[in-house]
Amino acid sequence: MGVIEVLHLIDRLESLVSAGIRFPMTSKAVVDEQEFLEIVDQLRVAIPEEIKQAKRLSVEKDRVIGTAKNEAEKILITAQERAAIMLKDNEVVKLAEQQAQAIVTEAEQAAEEIRAGADYYALEVLAGLETELNRLLAQVKKGRATLERVSKEAATFRESRSNLGSSLGREASERHSLDSR
Repeated sequence: MGVIEVLHLIDRLESLVSAGIRFPMTSKAVVDEQEFLEIVDQLRVAIPEEIKQAKRLSVEKDRVIGTAKNEAEKILITAQERAAIMLKDNEVVKLAEQQAQAIVTEAEQAAEEIRAGADYYALEVLAGLETELNRLLAQVKKGRATLERVSKEAATFRESRSNLGSSLGREASERHSLDSR
């Protein structure tokens, strides 16, 4: 399950509210509670999947950094081997030391650039994921609040209908008893 699945579930919640029975002259609707709760349960399953994806990205970042370190070590070893071969002559030694230092510096810079790039990439992905999760959480909270409000209004509506029916029944009974006198 990914971001697309979570967005699909949110779309289903929105459709459920849109398809609910509307109360005239209000923005209130009654929805199927069981269907709503099933969608919320599916969201609870989907969001941890997003967290797993973030963990996988973190592991991938660590792998990239490890690869960069290994490459840097290989470059350093190659530089040391080259330096050892060049130690035959004094001029060659000086040149070898300069080249070895340049290779080491280049390897260290390359490793640092790879690490920085991997860190930046991971931060960007995690920031995007955090933003998306916050947006999804806000939508879920909004949906829950709407359903709670609709449920309360429906209960109030049923109660007022029941009270109206009782008072109409009493009035009819009183009229009947007055008419029979």
